[in-house]
Amino acid sequence: DNIDNMAELRKIADSYIRNELIRVDGVADVTLSGGEVSNLVIRTDPYKLAAYNLTIEAISKQIVEENQRLAGGRVVEMGEQYIVSGVNMLRSEEDFGNIIVSYKRTEAAADGAAKTAAASGSESMAPIYLKELADISFENERPENIVRINGRRCIGLSVYKEMQHNTVKTVESVVKRFAEIEKALPGYKFDVVSNQGTFINSAIGEVKESAILGVLLAVVVLYLFLRRLKVTLVISLAMPISIIATFNLMFFNDLTLNIMTLGGLALGAGMLVDNAIVVIESIFRNQEKGLSVKEAVIQGAGEVGGAVTASTLTTIVVFLPIVYLHGASGELFKDQAWTVTFSLVSSLFVAILVIPTLYERMFRKNRDKKSVQAVSSVRIDGYSKMLRTILNRRWLVVALSLLLLLGTCCLVPFIGTEFMPKSDNNSFSVEIKLPEGTRLERTASTVESIENLIYAITKDSLCTVYSHIGPGYSSGSDIFSGDNTATMKVIMSPESEFTPDGLMEELIANTTAVEGLELSFLQDRNSLGSLMGSEDAPIVIEVKGEELDEIAGITAQVGEIAKGVPGLFNVSNSIEDGAPEMVITVNRALAGMNNLNVTTIVTQIQEQLSGKSAGQMDYKGEMRDIVIKVPEVPLSQLNDMVITYNSKQFRLAELADIRRDVAPKEIFRRNQSRIAKVTANLEDGYTLSKASEDIRAALSAIELPANYSIDITGEEEKRQDSMGGLVFALVLSVVLVYMVMASQFESLLHPFTILLTIPLALVGAILLFFVTGTTINIMGVIGIIMLSGIAVNSSIILVDRINQLKDDGLSLDDAIVGAAQQRIRPILMTSITTILSLLPMAIAFGDGASLRAPMAIAVIGGLVTSTLLSLVVIPCVYYLFEQMKASFKR
Repeated sequence: DNIDNMAELRKIADSYIRNELIRVDGVADVTLSGGEVSNLVIRTDPYKLAAYNLTIEAISKQIVEENQRLAGGRVVEMGEQYIVSGVNMLRSEEDFGNIIVSYKRTEAAADGAAKTAAASGSESMAPIYLKELADISFENERPENIVRINGRRCIGLSVYKEMQHNTVKTVESVVKRFAEIEKALPGYKFDVVSNQGTFINSAIGEVKESAILGVLLAVVVLYLFLRRLKVTLVISLAMPISIIATFNLMFFNDLTLNIMTLGGLALGAGMLVDNAIVVIESIFRNQEKGLSVKEAVIQGAGEVGGAVTASTLTTIVVFLPIVYLHGASGELFKDQAWTVTFSLVSSLFVAILVIPTLYERMFRKNRDKKSVQAVSSVRIDGYSKMLRTILNRRWLVVALSLLLLLGTCCLVPFIGTEFMPKSDNNSFSVEIKLPEGTRLERTASTVESIENLIYAITKDSLCTVYSHIGPGYSSGSDIFSGDNTATMKVIMSPESEFTPDGLMEELIANTTAVEGLELSFLQDRNSLGSLMGSEDAPIVIEVKGEELDEIAGITAQVGEIAKGVPGLFNVSNSIEDGAPEMVITVNRALAGMNNLNVTTIVTQIQEQLSGKSAGQMDYKGEMRDIVIKVPEVPLSQLNDMVITYNSKQFRLAELADIRRDVAPKEIFRRNQSRIAKVTANLEDGYTLSKASEDIRAALSAIELPANYSIDITGEEEKRQDSMGGLVFALVLSVVLVYMVMASQFESLLHPFTILLTIPLALVGAILLFFVTGTTINIMGVIGIIMLSGIAVNSSIILVDRINQLKDDGLSLDDAIVGAAQQRIRPILMTSITTILSLLPMAIAFGDGASLRAPMAIAVIGGLVTSTLLSLVVIPCVYYLFEQMKASFKR
């Protein structure tokens, strides 16, 4: 707080704070920005130098010779040897001021020289000291970049962690060390501008809460259905046992608890009890029929053992393709796939081995069968009557479900797809760009005006504004790196009445009139988004080709067309303008006639424009540069710059041709081809897929020369890649599910009946996406893939029981109706527990909610329709297939 000298602040930050932080376990590097370096500056006067016929080169040479530490060998005395060192290091401004750079004749000496030629030379010359020709002082060098927080200059520290270290642990250690440093340095204050740890912590906290809430809801559902405390207790015990078993498997597979694995656990939590419910319901039903506890346990578990194993295997097999996916989606979902798999394997063992044992132990004393009926459990009696009516109109049911499926497919274009879900964050970044060639100081004052504008809009202290002016900001697009650019991070406080979008709109409205000012906004993504998405704007159009001028022309055309596409704003172009420059071409023939070489001319131009370094000195424990500075040369005086050689003087305009030009801004390359980029942001309510289609349609009007192409890259490219991979994974998982069921049922027909549940599940998923206004992103597609494994479980339990009753000799009608009546309760219980356990994930707010919600929405929507429809449509389809089979046999 009490230090405004940025050089002092940098010294503390560099020599003490940085060293303290680098020692923290897990920290790989700490970079500083916004600091200034104090150097010894010697400001020369060109007129005085010219008067004494001195050049900067000569002064620099003299300083280097005077400012030396020399070791001068050894001397011996009485058997001891001494090292001789000559220390001539200059220590202060006075030392430098007293350097003699040349000699001048005194007037008396000049008179004497006229009278007698024998005058001694040493007496007639007076020394010229450096302090006579220049001002010498310690000055802060012009900073490379300027960093401010809430309008005050500060030093920015970027802390990077080592790859294999845990982010949360590293962040905790760093924050702890900051607190220690604050105690050790009174008056110094640290503000954390962005911290990936907080996002991870809160997101993980929310997933934990969702999982626990989901588990509790599942237990409540069980009790409501079975109305038995002991039975509910048995199933409730299955959950912690399964979860502990899952943790063990995760530990041996080197998985950590992160958003994805916890999401897997939350997904798994709903399904953990599914197997247990089916087993216990079957035991319970057999006991209600009047069997003894032991017989009920053996028969009940035996009846559903095969179905439970099949339904678990179908869910696990769905995750196989995900584990082998390439690219972003594969890396992201591998952990989740493993976690769900482990939790399901654990739950299967618990359901088949632990549940029957626990049940038998708990009810061993209940020898009296009547006590079982004392409290009636929930029964759904009217279902069998309704099902007989439905079976009589089976063709109508199948036709209606097909119509529903077709109708739902028509909704897909209206939903739209994107790569990663957008996160609702309370912060955003503004990238500010002024015309090329703008000085850092002018950029800083523009940023200050924008900061003041933000405070005026948000009523002062309701947000934190961190500004980085100049090159060297760690994130952001490639275009933003020069004295004419700045990045501002605006963090809104929760009390603020403004949303980030509202503030962005206000800023755009208030700055459109400023000429040459370009603002581009990036909604801050969470750490996962920046991991997966590009840091560029969501829309990136690349123009590829050979000739720069041709590319520039096409790019300008693309930029103009993009401005007219609805939903796009802030369209900018990577080769709009280069830095203004003056090109000096030396006339070699003229220079050669005067014995001048190009090196001499270039060196003198450099010295007169930017001064010269003259070594280093030790000052307050740091080595500081010694810089000889010259006054800044205005553009109008460039022609008259004097080049001196062998006491001859030339104007620069005599030796060289000087013209204005513009440097090429930036040349991007991809696969050896030159490319230019047009970037744009997406307005709310527009999806990436829809915008990309509109852009492609609009750009088709451009006629391209041979070897030139226009592609939409960035997030759109990633979206297409990942969607392609995921659709393949979906098809593969459906095939695998069919194979598992075919081996389980030893039939090719009935697994096909069960597979029809998947399109029914898709109906619900798509409808729920449409109703909630959620776009389908890779998270949603992963949810749909999972759904293909989860949705078939109800049908497996049903079809398995129909087969059993048919084998027992019942007619087709009776087998279907009897099995459906017996299985409706476990089907409804398993579906409702899974849906309720995912509900908190689907409607959760806060960090990471947008990441998890699409997945939960897909599974919930799919389960609702697949459960309801499988209880109606699957019996009809089964009936039709059996009729066909019989007619084929005939």
